[in-house]
Amino acid sequence: MEVFYYLVFGALAVVVAVLELSKTSKDRVATSSAFNSFKNNYLVVFSLMMAGDWLQGPYVYFLYSQYGFDKGDIGRLFIAGFGSSMLFGTIVGSLADKQGRKRACVTYCITYILSCITKHSPEYKVLMVGRILGGIATSLLFSAFESWLVAEHNKRGFDPQWLSLIFSKAIFLGNGLIAIVSGLFANMLADNLGFGPVAPFDAAACFLAIGMAIILSSWTENYGDPSDSKDLMGQFKVAATAIASDEKIALLGAIQSLFEGSMYTFVFLWTPALSPNDEEIPHGFIFATFMMSSMLGSSIASRLLARVTLKVESYMQIVFVVSAFTLLLPVIINFLVAPSTGKDSSLPFGGCILLFGFCIFESCVGIFWPSMMKMRSQYIPEEARSTIMNFFRIPLNLFVCVVLYNVNAFPITVMFGMCSIFLFMASILQRRLMVIADRPKSKPQDWTALREMDGEEEPLNV
Repeated sequence: MEVFYYLVFGALAVVVAVLELSKTSKDRVATSSAFNSFKNNYLVVFSLMMAGDWLQGPYVYFLYSQYGFDKGDIGRLFIAGFGSSMLFGTIVGSLADKQGRKRACVTYCITYILSCITKHSPEYKVLMVGRILGGIATSLLFSAFESWLVAEHNKRGFDPQWLSLIFSKAIFLGNGLIAIVSGLFANMLADNLGFGPVAPFDAAACFLAIGMAIILSSWTENYGDPSDSKDLMGQFKVAATAIASDEKIALLGAIQSLFEGSMYTFVFLWTPALSPNDEEIPHGFIFATFMMSSMLGSSIASRLLARVTLKVESYMQIVFVVSAFTLLLPVIINFLVAPSTGKDSSLPFGGCILLFGFCIFESCVGIFWPSMMKMRSQYIPEEARSTIMNFFRIPLNLFVCVVLYNVNAFPITVMFGMCSIFLFMASILQRRLMVIADRPKSKPQDWTALREMDGEEEPLNV
C-alpha cells in the first residue's frame, strides 16, 4: 500500500513542477529590481515564521500525551489556544494598527518563543500558559505580517498588481514547501536523532529568533491610524463601523470565517475519516501529500492572479463549490460504499476516493489563501487593517472551539456535511461579493462619514 501513497505524492510533485516550469510570459509579471529585493526579504522572513509554526504541529498532541495527560485534558489545552486567539489575540493584533505592524511582528516572535519554552515543563498550568501565548501568536501571524506587507508595498509605490506575486509565493513556500520540510525535519529531530518530542519546539524557537533578527535589522515601521486620539476602543469602533457600513468587508469576513472554519474542522477529522477502524496509515506522509496539494493550488493561484482580466471574485465561486463537494464525499461514500471491517495497513476503496478528494480540497486551500489576501488588500481600509482582520477571526475561533468541544457528540459524516453546507454558503456570498464589486466604486465621503462618527475630520485613505 505504500506504493499507492508514493504514486499520489509523486504525481502531485510532477504536476507542481510542470506548472512552475511551464509558465509563459502571460503567467509572469514584469517587476523592478527594488521590488524583487523587497519581495525576497519578506518571503525569507515569512518562511522562517511559518517554519516556526509548522515545526510544532506534528508533536503538540504527542508531547502532551507523553506528559501523561488524557484526551480531555489535551482537548482543553487546544480550546484554550483558540479561545486565547479569539479574545487576547484580537486585542493584541488590533494594537498593531496603533503601535506599529513591525512591533507586532516582533511581538509574534517573542510570544511564540516563550510558548515553545513552556513545552519543557510537564506542569499543566505552565502548558496552559503556553497555549494562551500560542493563541495570541497565531492571531499576529495571520494579521500583522500581511498588514505590514500591504502598507509597506503601497508606501514604496509598487504596482498593486505585484502584491499577488508575493501572496502566491508566500503560500507556495509557507503553506507548502516549508510545511513539508518542517514535518520531515521535526521527525528527524524527535525520532531519527532521538532528541525527543521537545526538540522540534526548540528548533522552532531558533527559526523564530533568526526571523526576528532580520525584521529588526531590515524592516521599517508602518502604522494604520497613528492618531493620538485613537485608543484601543476607538480602533474597535472604527473597525466595527467599517464592517457594518461596507457590505464588501462584511461579506469578506463571512466568507473567510466559513471557509477557514471548515478547513480547521477538516484538520481534526481527516484522520478518523481515512482510518475509521484505527487502521495504520502513514500520517506524516499523508500530511506531506496534503501540503504538496496545497502547493499545487498556490501554483494555480499564481497563474490566475497574473491574469489582469480575470477577477478573483469570479473564480473563487468555483473554488468554493469544488471544495464543498470534496467535503461532501465522506457523506456520499458512507451511503454508497460498504464500510471496511478489518484493521490493517491498507486503505480501502472508499478511503482511496476520500484521499483523492481531500487532496483536491487542499488544492482549493492553496488557491484560497493568496486569493483571499488579494481581496483583503483591495477592500479592507489601511487605517484599521489588522483590527478588522482580527475581527474576522472571532467567529472563526468561536466556531473551532465549539467543534472541538463537541467533536465526539456527532457522527463524522454530520460534521463533514455541515462543513460542506458552510462552503456552499461561502460560494453564494462570493457571488454576492462579485456583484457588488462590479458596481461603480463608492465615493470617498462614505469613509469620511465613518471618521466623522469617531470625532475626526480627515477622511480615511483607502
